[in-house]
Amino acid sequence: MFENSIRITAIATMLVLGACQGEDAQTPPERRAPQAVKIVPHQVGYATDTVRVEAVGTARARASATIQAEVAGEVIAVNFTSGDKVSRGDVLIRLESRAEQLAVEQAEVSRADAQRLIDRYNTVSTPGVIAGNELDRAEAAYDAAEISLSIARDALGDRTIRAPFSGYVGLTDVDPGARITPDTVLTRLDDRDVLYVDFPVPEQTFGRITAGDVFEVEPFSNPEASYEAEVLTIDSAIDTQTRAYTVRTAIDNSEDQLRPGMSFRIGFELPGQQYPSVPEASIVWGGDGAFVWAVRNGETARVPVTIVNRMEGMVLIRGDIPEGSWIVEEGVQKVRQGTPVEMPASRDTRPVATNGLASGGQAAAQP
Repeated sequence: MFENSIRITAIATMLVLGACQGEDAQTPPERRAPQAVKIVPHQVGYATDTVRVEAVGTARARASATIQAEVAGEVIAVNFTSGDKVSRGDVLIRLESRAEQLAVEQAEVSRADAQRLIDRYNTVSTPGVIAGNELDRAEAAYDAAEISLSIARDALGDRTIRAPFSGYVGLTDVDPGARITPDTVLTRLDDRDVLYVDFPVPEQTFGRITAGDVFEVEPFSNPEASYEAEVLTIDSAIDTQTRAYTVRTAIDNSEDQLRPGMSFRIGFELPGQQYPSVPEASIVWGGDGAFVWAVRNGETARVPVTIVNRMEGMVLIRGDIPEGSWIVEEGVQKVRQGTPVEMPASRDTRPVATNGLASGGQAAAQP
């Protein structure tokens, strides 16, 4: 009897334990929350995409001409010394012109004869004495004499070489007595009171430079000196080979310290648009291009970006990254889309770029 009671108690206990185990097997386990990943964040600041332009240009005179004669002949006078400043119309060289002078005098005589004949016909008062066609022929002869005189004067003028504009004359190898032809180079004339310097500028700066802008330029002959160069005009097209366009500047050379042909160096910065500035380490490359991990509501979110420029360890990007938001700087390989992240409770925030400059930052609010 006692043994039967023990057996019944044991069986009941086993049934109770089995039922409990069955309930445990049917109850699903509780889902564990993903463990947060520790990262080093970066608070995004905006910086200006500053373009640095450096170029070299060669100066040329405001006006420049190679002086040559219109006709061949013998030089009888050279009226300048190399380096002289001359005015427009000044006589530089004279050629022998005796024959041309005689031709002018002969043309003047012919014109005078034609005029006298016309005057005689006009003084005759008796009708019918002078036929109408006679007067017409006299007037035609006068017109022809006028044309001949103009031709003779032009030929005489060609024997005198004058300055086409004011400027400085260069060297000459021509002396009195030398015979020259229209191909002979007599001298060079330069108006160098103002020098023009053309500089090639990258295509990315197009539209940021306008006429009237002033830049500092340095001559290679004296790097310690600097001159102001004012933008006169900008080329109307961009070179398809160099991807650059030409900017023409003017340098005041009224003190005559510079010369055409000198090389000048120009360097300046042009502020552009503002873009998010992030550390290079935060950029991740995938099959679709570059992206960053943004921290939003304590989780990571993949944000595609386009790299605009690099400067001193930072990268300017284009993407949906608001100023002041947070991204993952260190730990980018440990996170995925929607990964919870753990950020340091307190730290010294890295400098946040503003207007192209880094400003000292303090501990900022957590995202």
